Amino acid sequence: MIDTDSWIRRFFPSPRAEFQLICLPHAGGSAPFYRPVAQALSPRVEALAVQYPGRQDRRHEPMIDSIGELADRVAEAVRPAVDRPFAIFGHSMGATLAYEVGVRLEATGHRPERLFVSGRRAPSAHRDERVHLSDDAGLIAELRTLAGTDQRVFGDDELLRMVLPAIRNDYRAAETYRHTGGPRLGCPVLALTGDRDPKATHDEVAAWRTHTDGDFELKTYPGGHFYLVEHAADVIRVIDGRLGGPVAARR
Repeated sequence: MIDTDSWIRRFFPSPRAEFQLICLPHAGGSAPFYRPVAQALSPRVEALAVQYPGRQDRRHEPMIDSIGELADRVAEAVRPAVDRPFAIFGHSMGATLAYEVGVRLEATGHRPERLFVSGRRAPSAHRDERVHLSDDAGLIAELRTLAGTDQRVFGDDELLRMVLPAIRNDYRAAETYRHTGGPRLGCPVLALTGDRDPKATHDEVAAWRTHTDGDFELKTYPGGHFYLVEHAADVIRVIDGRLGGPVAARR
């Protein structure tokens, strides 16, 4: 039996929330990345931020380098925590994971209200990427290119040694993932992307429409792979709006 509490962080518990939002981090990311989202959406939407093993307070646990296995574990962890209408949000690797978790939850009768996929090409839009096989210098160069890592990390050798294993592990999971077909999602999908994202072209993101029998939307922002940091307020408004509430009117 999986320990749900070790996987989920409720930064702003909202037992009377109308919706829940499962939030899945990017490669090398962790649950606190979504703390501002949780704060902005509370109390109408309760964010359930997933903490992967092998980082921060779970740093002594074995990491999981397979999207399929990670999706199995996440779906098992969140299933008992979801007790009202819910949606899933994932950025980058987290978007691919969100899709796989959504498929697993739908198969057990837990259909999300919507899947939000950010900064990631569709599961069927494969690229032959091998960053996880690079040495540390190559991995660091990749992180600098994507501009999603706090610059102070690069100047702290001890901190780099701590975070690089998790980043490499997650890159391995994302880059070795292969979509093998299977059922399409029944829920609507909203894909969000930056117009200069080197990891996902417009056509690769638009291909998400082939993975759902529900409605599909594509929203493009100015920016690169981590466009959502600069445009956080609008991304949060979009999430809130698709879940039936005008967050802008409350803040």
